[in-house]
Amino acid sequence: MSLLALTATAPMDIPEEPSRALESAKAGELAAFDQLMREHERLVLMTALRLLGRLEDAQDASQEVFLRLYRHLSKVETPVLAPWLYRVTVNVCHDMRRKQAHSADIEDLPEPIAADADPQRLTTEAERRRALAMSLRMLPEKERAAIVLRDLEGLSTEEVARILGSSEATVRSQVSKARVKIRGFLERYFRRRV
Repeated sequence: MSLLALTATAPMDIPEEPSRALESAKAGELAAFDQLMREHERLVLMTALRLLGRLEDAQDASQEVFLRLYRHLSKVETPVLAPWLYRVTVNVCHDMRRKQAHSADIEDLPEPIAADADPQRLTTEAERRRALAMSLRMLPEKERAAIVLRDLEGLSTEEVARILGSSEATVRSQVSKARVKIRGFLERYFRRRV
């Protein structure tokens, strides 16, 4: 079973076209910056949540990402903002994890619940998401960033390599190692549950 199937969430819809809002925000229009934040807030928050595991930490990281965007808007040279935001989100999350001295509780990845949803299915999916979140937290930081960007965010190996400043071979290796570790963790986790 793929990691995407385990999370029961699809990759983010990433704006692929150059944003007029980006150019307007660079020109000093606050409404355009607000639009940029609205367009990318889910991408940043979900990436941070997957990297950090706690909603409160992810929200703090998202605020820091958009603060950095605002401060460095004139230096953003890419016409498409998503790769820059991914890179900054990974860096902010890395900084936050280094600063955290305590091990925090893991929260489930949020998911809307349908009114007619099957309670048994919901319980099973919630358990899978919880197990995946736990397995992600156990990975070394570079492997976690690579697997989150590649498998959960749905980016190509080339895009992940650019964002992380690595070679494609390194990203493929990190993703492969992470998949093996996650698979092993999940097998042990669910074997204990049965």
